[in-house]
Amino acid sequence: MDMAFAHFLTHQVLFGALAAAGFGVLFNIGPKTLVWAAAAGALAVGVRTLGQEAGWSLEAASFAAAFSASFAVRFVRLWLGAARNAVALAGCIPMVPGAFLSQAILGLFAVTAPQPDNELATIVLAMEYMLRVIFTLGAIGAGLAIPIYLLKTRDF
Repeated sequence: MDMAFAHFLTHQVLFGALAAAGFGVLFNIGPKTLVWAAAAGALAVGVRTLGQEAGWSLEAASFAAAFSASFAVRFVRLWLGAARNAVALAGCIPMVPGAFLSQAILGLFAVTAPQPDNELATIVLAMEYMLRVIFTLGAIGAGLAIPIYLLKTRDF
């Protein structure tokens, strides 16, 4: 691993943690649990970044990252209690591909213009972006849900 990638990975992990903590605040996660949400976000974004660096697709890397974060949160359940699902979710929200979603929406808006330029190509590109968003969200959801069922507990 070269120094440039180490800096990039550190940047991704730090801002993944910051974003996850921010979403944890939106979910009314308590201050002590917010640290765990930040750790879950750092883990998730770090695993996704490493997966993409290894040549995985965004969808596959997002699945592995969400699975890792959800699996890790299961093992700190004694400290998290009932908030563990919210912590895992807050850790994975920074991986939602907002740039692809905005490109898809802007592409669909461009088609509705009075004189659209090359509407077929614009529609195809917008649908590609929308499918990437849908498949990535599905991968994140599956990655979050599978450890819940693999490591069921009797508590709430």
